[in-house]
Parts: sequence; C-alpha cells; structure tokens
Amino acid sequence: MAYRLRPSEPFTTEFCSVARQQLSKAIGYLRDQPDGPHEAIHDARKRFKRVRSLYRLIQPDAPDFRDRENARIRDIARQLSSVRDATALVETVTYLTDFAASPEERTALDKARTRLTSRRDHIAEEEHDLPAKMQAAIEGCRAAIEALDALNLSDKPRKTARHLGKAWKKQLVKAHAALAECEKHGGSEAYHELRKSGQAYWMHLSLLQDIWPSAMLAKQGECKTLVDLLGHEHDLSVLTELADKEPDLFGNGDTLARLLAAIINRQQALRRDALEQAHALLSETPEQEAALIALLWERAATTDTSKPREAKKEPRKAE
Repeated sequence: MAYRLRPSEPFTTEFCSVARQQLSKAIGYLRDQPDGPHEAIHDARKRFKRVRSLYRLIQPDAPDFRDRENARIRDIARQLSSVRDATALVETVTYLTDFAASPEERTALDKARTRLTSRRDHIAEEEHDLPAKMQAAIEGCRAAIEALDALNLSDKPRKTARHLGKAWKKQLVKAHAALAECEKHGGSEAYHELRKSGQAYWMHLSLLQDIWPSAMLAKQGECKTLVDLLGHEHDLSVLTELADKEPDLFGNGDTLARLLAAIINRQQALRRDALEQAHALLSETPEQEAALIALLWERAATTDTSKPREAKKEPRKAE
C-alpha cells in the first residue's frame, strides 16, 4: 500500500492501514538490517517522520491520540539518533567539498571529514547498547500498532473533509510563520522550523494525492526542492554548532577557519534559494488552500461509485 489516503475508502480504515504499514516497515528495517544497523536506523527514522506527519492530519478529530502517539514515535526516534547524527556530519562535509572555493579550502574540508569520520566510528564503538535500543524501538512500534486498534475517526466525508481542512490550515499557518521569521531574523532555528514545515507539507501532499493527482504531484516536486535546500542548510547549522562547541576536534585554527568560511558561503546561498522557493510554494493563503483541500476531499469521497454511500444531503452553498 502506498503512502496515500484513498478518499473512496472509509477514512478510519485507510488511516490505520497507512500507519500500520509505515510502522511495520520500520520494524522490518530494525529487525532485518539488510544494509547494516546504521542504515536500518536511518530508514526506520524516515518511516517515523511519515507516521508523525500522518498523525498531524487527525489533530482536529482525535487530539489526545495524536498527542500521545506522536510523543511515542518521537521518543522512539530520539533513542536511535546518536550514530546517525554523527554520520550526517560526515556527509555534510562531503557535500561541502563540492563547493570548495580553493584547493586550500578543499584540503581543510578533507581534514575535517577525516576527523569527523573518526568521531563517528568512536561513537559507534562506544554505543554498546545499540542492539537493545533497536529492540526497544521494535517493541515501541508494536505498541503503536496496537494503539491503532482503539482509534475511531469520523468516516463521514463532509466531517472528514472539515477536519482535514483544519489540519491543513494549521500546518500551513506554521509554515508561513516560519517563513516570516526567516525573513525577519534569519536565524538557524527559523530555517529549521521552515524545513520541518516543508517536510510535513510534502508528506501531506503525498497522503492526499488522489484528490487532485496532477496538481499534488507538481506541488510535491516544488516542495521536495525546498526541503532538500533546507536539509543542507540545517546540516550546516549543526556542523557550525559542533565547531563552536568542540573547535579542537578540527585540528589547527587554519582548518577550522576555512571550514567555517565554506559553511557560511554555502549556507548563505542555500538560504537565498530556499526563500525564493518557499515564496513560490506558499503563494496561496492557508485559508484558501485549506478550503480547497476540504472541498476536493469531500467531492472525491462522495463521487465514488464502487460501493454504496450514505444518502446525499442537500449541497452546501459555495463558500
């Protein structure tokens, strides 16, 4: 089953099926580890992000469930983060090397990558309890799957559409606020919030793709571009924090200075591109887009002829 909610099916059934599928895939990665434990953790954490974005859509209908289960999945992901975060720093310096401004800067980045690789390997060696953490994560996923058995959402198309519209609006309001904060102050935290909003938006577009496939796919492509830009920007912010906290990790002052120069130059370019992309992506107001989403969902959910539906009610007046 794809990461998608079909409006032609009862909403509760669809929602739980998608959640179970993502959680089951996370269990499979953590249990089987086809490409090793660290890649398994990386793949599982991506599934956790999908589940948490899915749960945002039912905040208006089941707030207690969403808050409780969102916290559960968040905590599971956190306990598996240390080695993966260290690996991401190595990947970030490798990414920076492609934009080196001089041979001297490239040499400094190569030195930084060597030291960060050693740091990652040391963290991995010290994490003796990783198998236990992975088993605990598997048990947590199983508990999250069981919790879905008690979930009871509205299956009435109009009510579901209204709830989806509310959730969609709330998420877009956060995205617009993060964009405004980026333009006003431009701090790393603001860009991180915009990135998280972009990730949630991309996943929501995927989940509701069936209500308007062509438009949703186009929007997904634009959103993916933004998320990729902001992903690199965030990785550079994390690398800067590490350099501030542990400057000796990078050897002499010349290596550190050249590393920071490379970070600043690339980060400025990424932020410029991200702001331009975000403005294009968020051109509609949250109210306009949420109203359209609600309308499209209700229309798609009530025009399916493959199974009997409730008796049609009088149509609402156009908003």
